[in-house]
Amino acid sequence: MQRLEWQSQIACPAPALSSAEKTLQRILTISRLNGWSVIVISALGSLLALAIGDLLSVFIGLLILAAGLMEIRGHRHLKRRNPAGLTLLVRSQLFLLAVMLVYCAGRLGSFDADTALASLTPDMEVMLTEAGLDKSALLPLVRTAFFALYSVIAAITLIYQGGLALFYRSKAKSVAEALAILPPTSS
Repeated sequence: MQRLEWQSQIACPAPALSSAEKTLQRILTISRLNGWSVIVISALGSLLALAIGDLLSVFIGLLILAAGLMEIRGHRHLKRRNPAGLTLLVRSQLFLLAVMLVYCAGRLGSFDADTALASLTPDMEVMLTEAGLDKSALLPLVRTAFFALYSVIAAITLIYQGGLALFYRSKAKSVAEALAILPPTSS
């Protein structure tokens, strides 16, 4: 008799997930991957900044780490059927977006031509001389690259973090529906 019960359990496939349940599973997957990615990258960046003595970058890295932790916390709330988790996911993206935009704006406003030219090594100066270029001729190129770098970082952050915050927010109804259906799962 037990063998028949066991075979019938194998033969019966699990019921198909509803659209709301699939949405919740997708959000859980995205938030777990994104949250841990942010945590790992910011922790490594903070350690590197600490190693070179850049305390401002350590602080920025720790703020970004906090955003990643907030996202993981939101993920765990959702797994425990707490709808407040979705709010944490949205807030984590907005917090990360704000930190990155403030950082980029600060960097864009801090370009110093003298520091950029002083950063040239003697080997670089020899190469410029051999190429028939003066150090001051290099400055417009360095300035353009500097502004392009931080502008692109700001734009990518705005698109990715802003888009993810909108995505999480747009799924509130589906998540609430799925949380009402699904049994709690262990973290």
